[in-house]
Amino acid sequence: MNGNQFMFYMFASVIIISSILTVTSRKILRAAVYLLFVLVSTSGLYFMLNYQFLAAIQLTLYAGGIVVLIIFSILLTSHIGERFDLIKPQKSLFSAIAVIAGAVLCIITILNYKFSAGQAVAREVNMNIIGKDLLSMEYNGFILPFEVISILLLAAMIGSIVVAKKIKK
Repeated sequence: MNGNQFMFYMFASVIIISSILTVTSRKILRAAVYLLFVLVSTSGLYFMLNYQFLAAIQLTLYAGGIVVLIIFSILLTSHIGERFDLIKPQKSLFSAIAVIAGAVLCIITILNYKFSAGQAVAREVNMNIIGKDLLSMEYNGFILPFEVISILLLAAMIGSIVVAKKIKK
């Protein structure tokens, strides 16, 4: 086993274990921290695939932004010690059946698909073009999505402050 395989299996195991812990944890703050582990490990897989830009977006937007806002919301609303109710056995059984059916469907689909090598020619990466595209409002520009994301994060922060604000009686 070489280093890349070891890193892949490590990231995959962290994703699987943390995903299960995220949905089964009874404490909301722990669930948010497990979600953070999932998102950081996913960005690690993107780094392994040499998708540095996508990995950086994964880290900054999801792991760095959304999860931090979730944790701030939890801490600001004083729900840090809140525990979720136990899940009924019927709900667990139906969830397990749905997970197994989804996994079987995914495995069958992957095994039946005929993968072939792509014929596209690799393009040269030019940082000047990427920088201009990020700041452009033209056809291939990315300034509008970044502005929408910043408004989304601002709205989430204002919403968490409004929810956390205690009414004095």
